[in-house]
Amino acid sequence: MKEITIEKFCKDLKLKLVCDGGQQNIYVSNSSINRPGLQLYGFYEHFDSDRVQIVGKVEISYLNHMTPEARKASVEKLFQYTFPCLIMAWDIEVDDVYYDLAKQYNKIILKSEKHTSKVINMVINYLDEYLAPTVSLHGVLVEVFGVGALITGSSGVGKSETALELVKRGHRLISDDVVEIKRVGDVLTGRAPDLLRQYMEIRGIGIIDIRTLYGIGAVKESVEIDMNINLEKWEPGKYYDRLGLDEIYLNILGAEIPEVVIPVTTGRNLAIIIEAAAKNNRLKFMGINSAQEFCDRILLNNEQKG
Repeated sequence: MKEITIEKFCKDLKLKLVCDGGQQNIYVSNSSINRPGLQLYGFYEHFDSDRVQIVGKVEISYLNHMTPEARKASVEKLFQYTFPCLIMAWDIEVDDVYYDLAKQYNKIILKSEKHTSKVINMVINYLDEYLAPTVSLHGVLVEVFGVGALITGSSGVGKSETALELVKRGHRLISDDVVEIKRVGDVLTGRAPDLLRQYMEIRGIGIIDIRTLYGIGAVKESVEIDMNINLEKWEPGKYYDRLGLDEIYLNILGAEIPEVVIPVTTGRNLAIIIEAAAKNNRLKFMGINSAQEFCDRILLNNEQKG
């Protein structure tokens, strides 16, 4: 279960704090929400109490048709369960019944001016991001022609120097040395730790500020990771795919991204090679596989000759 301060939760989602329930933090473990209409009716058999509760005009209209005693009993039974917080949409007025019961049972009540569907989407998207699994990897993350490329490899293989050359050629740096990766749905998003953002370490020079040296357009806060570029030192006699037919993937947090292994030798322009790899990855995403088309052309040519 993760916790977030009420202040930050309200600020990020532009909510009004009605009652803090005597608590400083909101504890959430589920990014889904619940509209407690059935619970206010009295059905609690399948109540998801770990979800944020959102009340709209439907629930309030139902409660307003009750007698004051029945309405209080219905709300009180709901408040006896443990849930992160209750959000009232449509800027619904919170009367003394809700406020007094919230204080009695230490419940957090928040309000939003937005209509119910907007509040639901807003909360789910926010919690999906907040609760998403994360991992930190050693590597460099750059955006090349709109493609998020995670450059990995052993220490000293030239990751940072290659990324610097890519920045010089007009591409953007997201993170150097440590990449924080978060999975939201099936999408991997990478960013730099706060302390390392926009900085890069170059052996022999030290720490440099990419934004100051190359301009604000040379850095980006985050990017979706589309592929992995694995740099490894050339080993004589080792098999390297020369046609590009071998499909290999890197698994990060259960999601797989295409991986390209580039052997590093003296004189190879890695920046240009990575640019070509990024463009080729975009073509494959569009259904164009140059390597397969080349092999099909050779087979067709051999059949025609035969």
